[in-house]
Amino acid sequence: MTFLIAGATGTVGSEIVRRLAAAGHPVRALTRDARRARPGLPEGAEAVQGDLTDPESVAPHLEGVDGLHLITFGGDDHAPLETGPRLVELAREAGVRRVTVLSDFYEGGVQEALRASALTWTFLNPVEFMANLLEHAEEIRAEGVMRVSRDHPSAMVHEADIAAVAVAALTEDGHGGQAYLISGPEALTPEDQAARLSAATGRTVTPVRLDPEENARRLRERGHDEEYVAFALDLAANPPEVGGRVQDTVPRVTGRSGRTLAQWAAEHAAEFTG
Repeated sequence: MTFLIAGATGTVGSEIVRRLAAAGHPVRALTRDARRARPGLPEGAEAVQGDLTDPESVAPHLEGVDGLHLITFGGDDHAPLETGPRLVELAREAGVRRVTVLSDFYEGGVQEALRASALTWTFLNPVEFMANLLEHAEEIRAEGVMRVSRDHPSAMVHEADIAAVAVAALTEDGHGGQAYLISGPEALTPEDQAARLSAATGRTVTPVRLDPEENARRLRERGHDEEYVAFALDLAANPPEVGGRVQDTVPRVTGRSGRTLAQWAAEHAAEFTG
C-alpha cells in the first residue's frame, strides 16, 4: 500500500511516516519545502512538495495512493483549511481508499466533505499532546518552573500513540466512519506533570499558576492576536471535561497500553536540562 501523509514534518505526521516506512510501505511525505524535509526522512519515505491550501499542487502526489492522512489547517498561521471539499474530491478521483484526519473536537470543512463522500474515513481527535510541555523547556532550564494557566487534570497523550492509531486506521479494516477520541492512560494535574518532569530530569520542576492577566500578557508577548488570547483565556477557565477523561482508544485500536508521561519525559529529558 502507498500512503500520502500531510503534515509530514509535524509532531504526529513525522511519526506516522516513520511507522509506515518501517512496516515497508511506500510513503510520500507531503511538505511545502521538500528539499528541507528530505534529509530527515526514514528510508522508504519520499519528500513531495505541495500545499493543502493549493489542492492542485497536491493532486499529482495522489496518483496510486491507497491511504491519505490530512490535517485541518494550512499555512504558518494555522488558519482553518478551507480547501477540504476540493482535496476530498481529488482523493476520490485518484482512487484513494482510506483517509485519516488529525483534528480536534470541532469538525470543519475537511470532515464535512468526507462525511458527504463515499471514502472510508477516520477522524483522530486527541486531547492535549504531551509534546505541548516542550513550551516550558526554556523556563524549566532557566528557572526550574513551568508557568501554567489552569489547574485542571489533563489526560495528555503521547504523539506516538496518536500516530499508532492513525496507522491502524490507514492499514486495517474496521475503522471507517469512526471519530476516535484519543487520550493517554492517566489524567494528570500540573503538579503531577511537574513531578514526572522532575523525576526524568533529576531537578525540581515547580508549577506556577498564572492569573488571567498574566496569561494574557504572556500570550501577547508570544505574538498571538486578541481573538486567540480571548479563546485561550476561556479555555483555561472552562476546559472541556473530556480533556481530563481517560479513553480506551489506544489499547482498543492498537492492542497495547498507551505510553505514560513518565516515558515521554524520559525520552525528552535532555530538552529540559540543556
